This record gives sequence, structure tokens and C-alpha cells, in this order.
Amino acid sequence: MTDEQAEMSNEELSVEALVDQLTKERDEFKDIALRVQAEFENYRKRSAAQLIDESDRNAGRNVEGLLAVLDACEAAISHGMTGVEPIYISLLSVLEKQGLEVLELIDTVFDPSVADAVVHEPAGVDEIVNETKVVDVLRTGYRWKGRVLRAAMVKVKG
Repeated sequence: MTDEQAEMSNEELSVEALVDQLTKERDEFKDIALRVQAEFENYRKRSAAQLIDESDRNAGRNVEGLLAVLDACEAAISHGMTGVEPIYISLLSVLEKQGLEVLELIDTVFDPSVADAVVHEPAGVDEIVNETKVVDVLRTGYRWKGRVLRAAMVKVKG
């Protein structure tokens, strides 16, 4: 092998080593870029979910303030006041479209996560009771987008 061939061979080796080194660096930077991109995407999704959750909680607080109006309407209707029911139905309809749910509890098994038992009626002698049942709702309970906004006040039997 001549000096010229040896020099060419050394240059080829150093070029190959340089290419290998640059390829490794490129792969490392590519991995870093992909990781940063994935982390940013996760951050974006997490931020969007937190924003939606906080928005729902704030709206829930506003709706919670309107529950007193719904209670007043229910009381007025139960006392025979005329003209209140259309307003009550309209307000309730708008709130239900936004995510409010009325807890329908009469004749259901008592669940302390959605209702507070404020009156307890013992079961009759001839009744066989395995479960405590809701027999009357004293104050309506509501759920906002799946979370109990206000527990109902109920009368239970059993």
C-alpha cells in the first residue's frame, strides 16, 4: 500500500467516523425533539382538561346560587301560587340543558352520597324491610355535570 492509499484510507476512516458521530448526534436530537413534542402535547391536553374542569366548577357555583330561586319557586307552587310554574319550568329547563340534573329519589334506596336523611320513619310491624327507602323529598337535590351539587333532604322509612 502506498502512502497515498494509506492517507486515503485514513481519510475515509475519519470521514466514516465523522458520519457515524453526526448520525448519532442527529438521532439524539431527534429523540429529544420527539420527547419534547410528546411532553408539550400532554401539557396541552392536561391544560385543556383543567380549563374545562375549572369552567364547569365556576358554572356550578353560579348554578348553586340559583338553587335558592328554584327552591322559592317550588315553595310557591306547593302553596298554590299561580303564574310561578312556567317561570320555574323555564329556568329549570335552561339549567338542565347546561348540565343540571334533578335527583329523583322517591321510592329509591337511600344513598347518603346524594341525600341527607332528616326524618326517619320506622317500618311498620307487618312490613319486611331489608333496605332504607326514600319516602318523601323535603328539599330537592341536584347534580351538576355528574357531581352532587346539593344533596337532597329526605324522609326515609325502614
